[in-house]
Amino acid sequence: MKIKVTDISKLRAETGAAIMACKKALQEAKGDFTKAKQILKKEGLNLAAKKADRKTEAGIIESYVHLAGRVGVLVKLVCETDFVARTEDFKKLAHEVCLQVASMNPKDVESLLAQEYIREPGKIIGDLIKETVAKVGENIRIDDFKRLEI
Repeated sequence: MKIKVTDISKLRAETGAAIMACKKALQEAKGDFTKAKQILKKEGLNLAAKKADRKTEAGIIESYVHLAGRVGVLVKLVCETDFVARTEDFKKLAHEVCLQVASMNPKDVESLLAQEYIREPGKIIGDLIKETVAKVGENIRIDDFKRLEI
């Protein structure tokens, strides 16, 4: 089956996956976008598992203050290189983790990873991180966080 360049571009825009991965997923799914997205998600989770043991020595500290200064959060999100730490995908993930901590007040990183994502019920924070790992191609982990409340 011949896959159109416009279809590959559309799938890439929706998923952030590499061009060749999008083309391969569309071919495997015989042009079905829903199936292609599922294929890309599965491959992304497998990729994240392969990268889980890599050293994470770069990253950012993201902050968030909510409720007129009554709740504040700091999150230390780490990755393998400064290059990835400066990407919009990584920064967005750090911000989303801050929002999660502010809203749900997890007791530690392990419980945070298991929490249901506030913006997308049915998805946990651990899966959100794995999706970003698949996009940026590096290991990512939450090293630490602090939540303060008045």
